[in-house]
Amino acid sequence: MTEPVSHLPDPAAQPRAFLSALFDAAVARAQPLLSMAAHLPAPPDPAKGRTVVIGAGKAAGAMAQALEALWPADAPLQGMVVTRYGHTPPRPAGLAQRIEVVEASHPVPDAAGLAAAQRILQSVQGLGPDDLVLCLISGGGSSLLTLPAEGLSFAQKQAINQALLESGANIGEMNCVRKHLSRIKGGRLAAACAPARVVTLSISDVPGDDPSVIASGPTVPDATTCADALSILERYRIAVPDSVRDLLLKSALETPKPGNPLFDGHRVHMMATPQESLEAAAALARQAGLQAYILSDEMEGESREVGKVHAALARAVALRGQPFDRPCVILSGGETTVTVRPVPAGQPRGKGGRAGEFCLGLAQALQGQPGVWALAADTDGIDGMEDNAGAFVAPDTLSRAQAQGMKVAKYLDSNDAYGFFKPLDDLVITGPTHTNVNDFRAVLIL
Repeated sequence: MTEPVSHLPDPAAQPRAFLSALFDAAVARAQPLLSMAAHLPAPPDPAKGRTVVIGAGKAAGAMAQALEALWPADAPLQGMVVTRYGHTPPRPAGLAQRIEVVEASHPVPDAAGLAAAQRILQSVQGLGPDDLVLCLISGGGSSLLTLPAEGLSFAQKQAINQALLESGANIGEMNCVRKHLSRIKGGRLAAACAPARVVTLSISDVPGDDPSVIASGPTVPDATTCADALSILERYRIAVPDSVRDLLLKSALETPKPGNPLFDGHRVHMMATPQESLEAAAALARQAGLQAYILSDEMEGESREVGKVHAALARAVALRGQPFDRPCVILSGGETTVTVRPVPAGQPRGKGGRAGEFCLGLAQALQGQPGVWALAADTDGIDGMEDNAGAFVAPDTLSRAQAQGMKVAKYLDSNDAYGFFKPLDDLVITGPTHTNVNDFRAVLIL
């Protein structure tokens, strides 16, 4: 063990506060203002070209403010981005607003997102080769920047999106479908910007940091095909109108592909990634005198099952000191999935998201293992559609639940992580963080 830093919560005395500090460190590393300056191009000659800002995502409001703070005051700047309701950060005193920020619904799109997408697409019409487009992209942009393909109504697009969210499909699969059923995703927004130069600044929320998956890659080429999208729809038994199925079969909804000259001269910069946030949390844990191990920033799979795997590893460390020595922190990121189970007629649907369901599976499999605490949370501050970022798990989680007559298996059956952890006062509530590098999980073993 290294010498601990005095101002950090003591892991043994304050495990919840310590885990919260790790989460805060991960979120802080992903704030746009920290890393944007290194990726900004020089402004165009104002006598020849304009700078137009567009973008979408849960971090779009914070990214727009960072750009306003860093862009030369004497260089013209105009444009609009769309973010989730409640995710526009407070404006710093003295910072002039040059970029409009509008809010829309996530994870299911609404009319405000549709209107925003139409306005953004219109804003890049008629640009010339001397113009510069700065595109600010972060996770959540797929729902916030929605413009259905020809032949698909907005209501149908909403229904398909909802079905994808409940299907258990991973983010790459969902965004493959979204790209092919859109007039703005999958590189189509870049096509609309031509012949202007496009610089995309991204905050990654996807395994592998693939820019074509983040927010469904509106300004980057798409290697997936209509056939891929159709296969995913069939695999998860998601209904689409016959007319749309026919268009997919005929490859009539194909996206611009790698090698297309419309992307010549375009640049993509990754401003923040899940791995960087995990490394920030690991560094803080080591400052507290603990060993820290990052399993992966690309974990996928059913949330409850990923929770069980983490529990098995934690128990092995706690009971046998394998494969890691105690005390330590085990960290992981990525994007798990939740397959929503059918609810019997007359019963309310459960509430919660990926992080909460991970914690349910973890708590069930830990079986009250002494010396093990955990936090799982979404780095955007919202787990699913509730007001919490995630949840805590402690050695006494199951015993406290049992004292209130709650059985974890029942809550897993109804995907009701929120309903389980709220009465225990074990929800992680942060409010919007104004960034998004996906799931964060920390397991503390003392």
